[in-house]
Amino acid sequence: MKFRMIHENYNVQNLERSLAFYEKALGLKEIRRKTASDGSFIIVYVGNEESDFELELTWLAEHPDRYDIGEEEFHLAFRTDDYEAAHKLHEEMGCIAMENPSMGIYFITDPDGYWLEILPTR
Repeated sequence: MKFRMIHENYNVQNLERSLAFYEKALGLKEIRRKTASDGSFIIVYVGNEESDFELELTWLAEHPDRYDIGEEEFHLAFRTDDYEAAHKLHEEMGCIAMENPSMGIYFITDPDGYWLEILPTR
């Protein structure tokens, strides 16, 4: 029996803000969208050509408040071929949450507080 990871879900407070962030910060673009017929939710899958793994962004009409994401001990990791340019972009965006120079990595946060690890290609 084999399993392959296909997507991870993040619930978001403001879908358009999150879509803009993920496109600017990580180059992830909308792949497909599902909207509930009653307007209760919208699910948008984002991704890029580098991987077939997708991030599922879910907006729920009945949850207009920020999500409690706990102590932020989980994260999604991204490897970049231009670490310095990525760091510069994220610094300009003001979304760097934590840096670990000794490990050569840093973390950014999305508009809802989810942590995303940025690693160089090694």
